[in-house]
Amino acid sequence: MAGNPNFDAVIATTIQKYLPKLADNIFKNRALLDWMNRKNRITFSGGSQIVVPLIYALNSTFKTYSGYDTLDLTPQEGISAAQYDWKQAAISIAIAGIEEAKNNGKEAVLNLLEAKTMQAEETASEKFNDMFFNSDGTGNAGKDFYGLAALVGDATHGPASVGGISGVTEVFWRAKVDDPGSDTALTLADLSHEYNLCSVGNNQPDFEITTSLLWEKYEALLQPQQRFSDEKTAAAGFSNLLHKRAPVVWDEYAPAKTWFFLNSKNLMLVGHKDKWFTMRKFVEPEDKDAKFALILSYGNLVTNNRRMLGKLMRRIP
Repeated sequence: MAGNPNFDAVIATTIQKYLPKLADNIFKNRALLDWMNRKNRITFSGGSQIVVPLIYALNSTFKTYSGYDTLDLTPQEGISAAQYDWKQAAISIAIAGIEEAKNNGKEAVLNLLEAKTMQAEETASEKFNDMFFNSDGTGNAGKDFYGLAALVGDATHGPASVGGISGVTEVFWRAKVDDPGSDTALTLADLSHEYNLCSVGNNQPDFEITTSLLWEKYEALLQPQQRFSDEKTAAAGFSNLLHKRAPVVWDEYAPAKTWFFLNSKNLMLVGHKDKWFTMRKFVEPEDKDAKFALILSYGNLVTNNRRMLGKLMRRIP
């Protein structure tokens, strides 16, 4: 290939330096991803699977007593773990020989790389966002990451099993889903009830996300003096309205007629500690006048408590 002899060194060094910024930008561009990022719910792990400890029952040995009363030493169950498979995602950066030849010089190379990485960044942001809303984990022959379509489900909504635990046979492993099965108008009372169902003490939903139509309907239901917003969500660039203590935003990828109630304590994006927006070296195939590099990410969207998540299915009258 013709071109700048320092081209390979420049592109490799530049993209490696940009990768942390690329990952950061991907998770700032969309409301759901930004919320997880701000709540530090993007975590890292290793091993053959993602193992998430969970508590599904109370300890029955608690008792009051006096003096020499016999205390309860019964071994306790109620602690288990959900196990999630690693899913893999990749996006490539390609530079044709003619592009290399035309961008002969460090500044030109940097401008070309900026355009290439911005394209990859916006594409990955959109694809992850779509998947994290709408994937039930079965897409692309089961290779897709889990999304809210899987995690916020019950015995009839979403896959039968999530994280190796059945939502059909295990009552504790069901989200709070309100789906009347027919067109029903959104009301403030319904929103309040669903919020309360997803709350235990001060452990309450801290983020709600829906469609633009339902968000606008909620805005119309509020009196002017009730239209408060969350400053941190607004500072991140997302229009929002508070519902109780949770900011409500909308996203174009939210499923039609759906309003999600999420809790940052119970929803995590786990990335592999060794393969999270890592780039492989540029290679030149024998039959191509071009260079190609892959940016790889292993991970999955997981929950440690489906009971604290919920969704409301409503229409716009």
